[in-house]
Amino acid sequence: MLSKRLQHKNIILASGSPRRQLFFKELDLDFTILLKPIDEIFPEHYKGTEITDYLAQLKAAAFTDLQENDILITSDTIVWHQDKALNKPENRDQAFEMISSLSGNTHEVMTSVCFTSPNKQVTINDTTKVTFKTLTEEEINHYIDNYQPYDKAGGYGIQEWFGYIAVTRLEGSYFNVMGLPTHKVYETLIQLADS
Repeated sequence: MLSKRLQHKNIILASGSPRRQLFFKELDLDFTILLKPIDEIFPEHYKGTEITDYLAQLKAAAFTDLQENDILITSDTIVWHQDKALNKPENRDQAFEMISSLSGNTHEVMTSVCFTSPNKQVTINDTTKVTFKTLTEEEINHYIDNYQPYDKAGGYGIQEWFGYIAVTRLEGSYFNVMGLPTHKVYETLIQLADS
C-alpha cells in the first residue's frame, strides 16, 4: 500500500542498521541504502530528544545532492537514563556498566527520524519507557559474551534473549526500542506522499 503511494518518490535510507532495513522491507517500501559517515557529536547541554533530533538532522546534512523526488531518511536512537544519554558501548566494561545501571530501573529509549527532500525537512521522535528486573552479574555477563551488543544504544537489544528475560514493563512502542517508531514513520510517509 505505502509503496504504491510513494511510487513516484525515491526513498533513500541512510542507515547501516539491519533492524531498520528490515522494518522498511516489512513496511512494503522500495528503498535504496546509502551511507555517509559522520562524527556523532552533539552539544553537551542537549537533553533527551534534543540529542536524537540533532543527530538525525546532522546525518541528513551530509547529503547535499538530493534530487527532486528523493526522500532521505536518517535516524538516531539513544537510551536516556539518570539524566544522561547512553550511546553504544565501546568495549565490554562499558557494556557491563551500562546494563548494570539499567538493572532494576526504568529508562527511556528515544528515537528521532528525519525526512529530507530538496525543499522540505520533517523530524519526528518517539519515546518508550522500559523497566528491567534486577539482573544478576551472571545474566549480564552471559548476554555480553554471547550477543556482543556493541552496536546497540544502551548496550542491549530488546529483540534478543536479553529482552525476553530482562524487560518487566514497557510503555510505548516496542519497535521504537528496536530503533524505529514504525507507526510514526508510516504516518509521516503517507503525509509526504500526498504533499
